[in-house]
Amino acid sequence: MGRGVTCGMVLSPGDARKQGEKVGLQVPSRRERPTQSQACADRRRKSHLAHTYTQLMSLLVIVLAYLLGSVNFGVLMARTQGVDIYSAGSGNPGTSNVMRVLGKKLGALVLVGDAAKGAVAAAIGVLAIDPAFGYVALLAAVVGHAFPVWHRFRGGKSVATTIGGMIYLAPAVGLVLGTVWIVALVVWKTASIGSLVAMGLLVPLLALTGRQSVELVWSTVIALFVILRHTGNIQRLVSASERKVS
Repeated sequence: MGRGVTCGMVLSPGDARKQGEKVGLQVPSRRERPTQSQACADRRRKSHLAHTYTQLMSLLVIVLAYLLGSVNFGVLMARTQGVDIYSAGSGNPGTSNVMRVLGKKLGALVLVGDAAKGAVAAAIGVLAIDPAFGYVALLAAVVGHAFPVWHRFRGGKSVATTIGGMIYLAPAVGLVLGTVWIVALVVWKTASIGSLVAMGLLVPLLALTGRQSVELVWSTVIALFVILRHTGNIQRLVSASERKVS
């Protein structure tokens, strides 16, 4: 069988006609068909446009996920009650502090809202680019929650946002992490214990479910980021002075 000529093997129109006549083919005249170099140029141009589109779309997804993550439901919920959450309790706009200051019902609403934005951000990444990019979009939302542009870059620890994103990306893993956090809160009345345990389990559980290496890398970055956000909590846990949720 004959082999097609690649873009790197360019024949002149005369040579192409001679090759076609040898095997009994009718080769269109130069006016009737595009030259091979033109076809190759078209393919390269289309490939370049597709690559540029993917890059621009990826950047747009990251920005959108960050802005979505910057919407802090703890701050908004507290404002509806006439409370500045930054000046109440621990001063953190996360779920656990909202529970301390405003009660469990409003705290639960904040938990759902923060988790939902993580899930939505991950979904945007998956649908716009590919499944692995869902983790990148989730990381952008996690960073947005921690450093929200809408709230002077003063945000929470991003636990609920991470778990919400994982419920979309890896439902079984996300549900296990959420269960761990809730059980720890109920048993020890301390949200940070559940948060640290959940983040410690994130990557191993994903690995057990057979996730791709690139997904494990991004989830590791997410877990480490959230753990670093708990530096003060770790110090208080060691000194037995961590705040509890009543």
